[in-house]
Amino acid sequence: MLRLTWVQPEDLVGHELRQAGLDGRDASAVAARWRAAGGGEAPLRAGASDRPAAVRLRALAEDLLDELARLPSPSADAEPTALDRIRALCPDWPSPPAASQPSASVSPARLEAAWLGRAAGCLLGKPVEKLPLTGIRRLAGATGNWPPTSYFTARGVPGDLLAAYPWNRRSAPASLAENIDGMPEDDDLNYPLLNLLLLRRHGRSFTTADVARVWLDELPAGRTFTAERAAYRNLLTGVEPPETARRHNPFREWIGALIRADVHGWTNPGDPAAAAAQAHRDAVLTHTANGVYAAMFAAAVIATAAAGAADVHACLRAGLTVVPDGSRLAAAVRHAVRLAAAHADFDTVVDELHAVHSPAHHWVHAVPNTALIAAALTHADGDFTGSVARAVSGGWDTDSNGATAGCVAGLLAGSPAALPEHWTAPLKNRLATSVGDFDGTGFDALAHLTHREATRP
Repeated sequence: MLRLTWVQPEDLVGHELRQAGLDGRDASAVAARWRAAGGGEAPLRAGASDRPAAVRLRALAEDLLDELARLPSPSADAEPTALDRIRALCPDWPSPPAASQPSASVSPARLEAAWLGRAAGCLLGKPVEKLPLTGIRRLAGATGNWPPTSYFTARGVPGDLLAAYPWNRRSAPASLAENIDGMPEDDDLNYPLLNLLLLRRHGRSFTTADVARVWLDELPAGRTFTAERAAYRNLLTGVEPPETARRHNPFREWIGALIRADVHGWTNPGDPAAAAAQAHRDAVLTHTANGVYAAMFAAAVIATAAAGAADVHACLRAGLTVVPDGSRLAAAVRHAVRLAAAHADFDTVVDELHAVHSPAHHWVHAVPNTALIAAALTHADGDFTGSVARAVSGGWDTDSNGATAGCVAGLLAGSPAALPEHWTAPLKNRLATSVGDFDGTGFDALAHLTHREATRP
């Protein structure tokens, strides 16, 4: 039986009810109707429930998703999606670089370190994706690798522990230390490749519709997940952006847009506002509000680091300047940074973040994951191993968080030679992907392609 993930109406209702609670929408009547009809909660970690719903229940789910979309949202004014309204709520929105000053630049070596850092951080997180925090800690601790300072391994892990906390089924064959042979395919690396194609074809003035065209041309539907799969489905049924982000898409504030932000930062070194605006045009294909802000935040942080900034804390402050001050994302990041500065033990920081965010948020939601990334970078002071280890050790979306932290820390390191070899050597300067003709491409080649777009007028 084929159960396509992230699109079954009967599974989307539970996710939309949860998102309604975060938005402050009163969905109690809808929830009561759904449960009275026999509807269940959203799958906790999988993308689809085990069995399809009865025809009548699926039809009801479609109707209730439409009804939920019509509920007024008290957070709409404080958390808009349109760029002009976002800017109006950012009192410290950064000014563009002065025309009288030379433009900031980013070297191919720094970009190669960013690509390698993104890959290594993603690879570290892949085998423990979807595992609870306790499982991650116990698996690493069983091999003396807590906090993690190298890739996870199954060697020496007791069988009963592996049975209780199995590695990610799809990732473990290529991402445990004993199995790594180059960088395996992952959506966290596919999206930077797609955005390279986007800029090559359409330049910096690309539109959201251009993003959609590149996806339809180059991105296999089976390589999309959560909000991206919902938007892809919407495109195929004739829905146009930005409505693609809203129609039957309860994942619109999840982490997907954030993992697409790197190229926008890399190609706007020293100009966080331009990076954020570019990330916004990309993000609104699939996301709204805090999901978009997470992408803008990441792009601004990365643009600041790409220009040669040595202070990760200044980079994070630059990221907050493009996020509405009263938004949930801004509050979560500020709280995470304060926690990281106040506690010497990062496990204490993580425990507090989970206590605050896990009851209300899915493990892929942008708010807690962005907060964790900011906490990891703050606590590690931008150090590469410390940053990726902390980001992954905090759980939730481990591979995506490791990837973004690794990108930023790689930029701060400045060159591939500055990254510890035990992280980069297993990558073998080779990336697997189903995007375009990039399969097998080296990170040095990707850095030069990115540099070409960063320096194109």
